[in-house]
Amino acid sequence: MGLLDRFEQRVDRAVNGAFAKAFKSEVQPVEIAAALQHEMDDRAAIVARGRTVVPNVFVVALSDEDYERLAVYSETLRAELASMVREYAEEQGYTFLGPVSVSLNLDSELDTGTIRTRSEAKAAVSAGAGASAGTPRLLAAGAEHPLNQGVTRLGRGADSDIRIDDPGVSRHHADIIVGNSAVIRDLGSTNGTYVNGVRVNESTLHDGAKVRLGSTTLTFRSGS
Repeated sequence: MGLLDRFEQRVDRAVNGAFAKAFKSEVQPVEIAAALQHEMDDRAAIVARGRTVVPNVFVVALSDEDYERLAVYSETLRAELASMVREYAEEQGYTFLGPVSVSLNLDSELDTGTIRTRSEAKAAVSAGAGASAGTPRLLAAGAEHPLNQGVTRLGRGADSDIRIDDPGVSRHHADIIVGNSAVIRDLGSTNGTYVNGVRVNESTLHDGAKVRLGSTTLTFRSGS
């Protein structure tokens, strides 16, 4: 039995056969699952020998009618779709940069039975303990990363203070130096450091500045 067959059976059991009864001509959950598989295959990127990165954040757009019908089972369906994505990636030897998430959105321009998918490879960013009030910080993926030491190193290396698991980020990519102001300094990275869309070697960070390393964007907050 294939992965899509197993997915269909799990979803059908979870909602007591509701999909088989209610979705004869509209979008079937298994069609969404197949679309997500296609999205991963289509956007797979080989970043190193033996490492192929695929998207981990997916948005599925549905028509008014399909969304209304599926929304009743949204929580179950999103969980099963995310599980299917992880299983498929394991089967194909794909790698994620961060946790998998699938969301269902309404798009009134779509016809019933039509699916539109968007996806991105969103890096997981990890750091130490949370910031106290007034401490400068970086915000990424809904998490806070405090700049509570004089020099904070950003990079893909395990020894970085804020580790960014993004193939476009160098092992030691940039430092942020905090004194009377905060300054970011590129460390000769391969793909460069950008502040508000401009490539910089060194730049003062002001509250709200957007720092981009590789495909990862972090927002600087001064804490004041």
